[in-house]
Amino acid sequence: MGTPSNKKPGAQSEYSGPILFYNETVIDHFTNPRNVGELMENETDGYGLVGDPACGDQMKLWISIRSGRIDKIAFRSYGCPGAIATSSMLTDLAKGRTVEEARNITDDDVVEALRGIPERKKHCSLLGVLALQAAIKDWESKPILKGEEEQ
Repeated sequence: MGTPSNKKPGAQSEYSGPILFYNETVIDHFTNPRNVGELMENETDGYGLVGDPACGDQMKLWISIRSGRIDKIAFRSYGCPGAIATSSMLTDLAKGRTVEEARNITDDDVVEALRGIPERKKHCSLLGVLALQAAIKDWESKPILKGEEEQ
């Protein structure tokens, strides 16, 4: 796995070795997910839908961009506790960031922010990252009317 973008190269992770159980941070994001729901159509600038047929997880993600930053973000995730927790953390990491900063969030960043997840659940962290990238791509594909982004 690569170095998370918010850490210095060579920095030690807070966790080491295999993670066998969900930690308190993961459980908190699963039982109290942040930014869950949907944005209304008139406030949605980008939308992403991704799924992992191997395990049945699916994620829908909406973003609202203002002044080049992710102003609002919401998700609906269908899947295991790991998928929901990583989706919640991903939205926390992306909210308020510039589009370019959000585009560079990796699954390693999500796992690191959660202080680790079980190895067999690491594929879940990629779901949110892929949905965010799809939503950004969707936003970029739309013509922007002059002054619309500043609303």
